[in-house]
Amino acid sequence: MAKAKCKTRSSRAGLQFPVGRIHRLLRKGNYSKRVGAGAPVYLAAVMEYLAAEVLELGGNAAETTRKLELFPVTGS
Repeated sequence: MAKAKCKTRSSRAGLQFPVGRIHRLLRKGNYSKRVGAGAPVYLAAVMEYLAAEVLELGGNAAETTRKLELFPVTGS
């Protein structure tokens, strides 16, 4: 019998952000004594949503100014 292929928690949740890494950082960061299984999934989803919103706004701005690439703005 063939061994089942491993599925990451990110792929199970349909996310691009790493759920396992976020879970590890929540545990090591001394934010609380215990971290539930749903907390890193929810946090990864929120972070992915915010990143997508920022990238969409940047892409729209680049499209209106007819730029092909996005560059960070240096604030000085």
